[in-house]
Amino acid sequence: MTALPIIIGMGGINAAGRTSFHQGYKRIVLDKLNAKDRQETYLGLASLMNLVRYEDGQLIDQNDQVVQEMEIESRFGEQILAGTLIRKIEKNHFDVDATPWQQKLTMKANDDSKIVFSCRKRDLPEPVPAAWQVIELDPKTVEVTIADQIEVKHDSYRDNPIKAAGQLPTGFEPSLMYNSRYQPRGLQATIFAATDAIRSTGLEWDKVMNSVRPDQIGTYSASVAGQMNDEGLGGLVRSRLRGDRVSTKQLALGLNTMSTDFINAYVTGSVGTTFTTSGACATFLYNLRAAVNDIQAGRTRVAIVASVECAITPEIIEGFGNMGALANEEGLRKLEGTEHVDYRKTSRPFGENCGFTIGEGAQVAILMDDALAIELGAQIMGSVADVYVNADGVKKSITAPGPGNYITMAKSVALAQQIAGTEALIKRSFILAHGSSTPQNRVTESLIYHKIAETFAINGWKVAAPKAYVGHTIAPASGDQLAMALGVFEYNIMPGITTINAVAEDVHAEHLDIRTEHYECEPMDIAFINSKGFGGNNATATVLSPKLTKQLLSKRYSQAEFANYEQQLAITTQRQIAYQQAADYGQYELIYRFGNGMIDESELNLSQQELAIPGFEQSIQLCPTNPYGDLI
Repeated sequence: MTALPIIIGMGGINAAGRTSFHQGYKRIVLDKLNAKDRQETYLGLASLMNLVRYEDGQLIDQNDQVVQEMEIESRFGEQILAGTLIRKIEKNHFDVDATPWQQKLTMKANDDSKIVFSCRKRDLPEPVPAAWQVIELDPKTVEVTIADQIEVKHDSYRDNPIKAAGQLPTGFEPSLMYNSRYQPRGLQATIFAATDAIRSTGLEWDKVMNSVRPDQIGTYSASVAGQMNDEGLGGLVRSRLRGDRVSTKQLALGLNTMSTDFINAYVTGSVGTTFTTSGACATFLYNLRAAVNDIQAGRTRVAIVASVECAITPEIIEGFGNMGALANEEGLRKLEGTEHVDYRKTSRPFGENCGFTIGEGAQVAILMDDALAIELGAQIMGSVADVYVNADGVKKSITAPGPGNYITMAKSVALAQQIAGTEALIKRSFILAHGSSTPQNRVTESLIYHKIAETFAINGWKVAAPKAYVGHTIAPASGDQLAMALGVFEYNIMPGITTINAVAEDVHAEHLDIRTEHYECEPMDIAFINSKGFGGNNATATVLSPKLTKQLLSKRYSQAEFANYEQQLAITTQRQIAYQQAADYGQYELIYRFGNGMIDESELNLSQQELAIPGFEQSIQLCPTNPYGDLI
């Protein structure tokens, strides 16, 4: 019997807001929400953006005035809307209108004169060039005479042609929520996202950890570029060029494994499986696949699946921009036929577009095997039937698309048909498209969907594309897609692609339903999370709705077992409501266990059969059965 991986919680942060309880999803479909959900969304975002704070049972604004919940939209609505989703890059990242860089300058002496200047002795290059004549003026100062010419680099500024990104909400500062110790922005976001995901489950985490053996808990996470801020790899590669000192932390904190390591070391305290794999834009799905496979095989019973990328830096943007991958102002002006650029609409999946828009974010999903979820009374948000990963074969351009995504999508659809049936596939499935917003992607990805829809007799296959709103967050991009899928399951509102006026003529849309407005849909059973990554990193996940998941589990568990589950679930739900209310008021209380609860290795209890670790109720079985018994 294969264990079914159940999604029991999800948390995180991107340009739309907090992931837990679908806040980010609700920000995207805000205009379609009822009054209660709309007010709740504005409240949560206002707290997240530090426009209001909760003190002594009241909401207080930045001027220390009391604010009522029903007043937030009227007072802060425009500010909240302007400070979320894709928008002009804010100066806490860098100034896109005056981006700093080093300009080369060659200085030559005029006529027969020489270049003469004074400087500190310690600032002289080593060795001193042969053409330089150096005279000591005092023990610390020298005069330099150059008869030839000298090439120097000096601080300069340029107008960056790429000005928009999917940034975390304006005013959101994870570094102020815990003792962040000069950590890179991506790792700060990881601590927030992991806390948000764990608290969103409504379960007591210590109870979860002690419900299984310590080695049956796994953390699966990665970044792609690593932490490219000054505190990480970005500072490592920039420091000496800028005349600064490389710190002792920049290399270690910059590694793409760090999101995994931070969750283990500072949030969960796990000693179980730790796993990191990068697959370009499919990185979240790669890690999800490893977790799903381990749960199916019984190696892991609780999985924390995560990914993070906060790389809105001049270097990363210039790298993608010089590839022609990012939408720039010139391309957008040509599309619109006007000098005015609407930064909200730089990302245009399946429309007339000129490149993707970079984003930042962190996403964390918590999964359990079905038996444990039923036992603990976990909230069933959905399930992941499987995740498929395939490469493109021989390539000419490493970044060009290939046949691998046909394999992953076809396998995912075939599996869904086997599990849910043909009617559910045809009528109640939808696609969370990679939708990167490049001219090539809109053609190649839509052709895949077209051919698979034709093969499986699907017409009007619903397509949504989160990158239109939050940008391309690279590593956690598929996490953004999963978060949107769970929102659709909960609210039955299908996000349209409102950043385009119409589907481009070269998109293969005959069998697809791509709309430019959000719309209400019937309850969905199946979501396909699709990713087409650079280098041939293709992945697709088959995600089943909560309703369908429960229907499947009813075949595996008795009525008595479900009755007990419902009793436990009632307690879980109350705890979830309590956290949602606290989070909406900005009371996150981030989990950051820096040195708290460290394991004393001298107290390990080891035998030939098991290993007992202090702080864990269950011991680790070293090798209960011989997997190669038939060979002995």
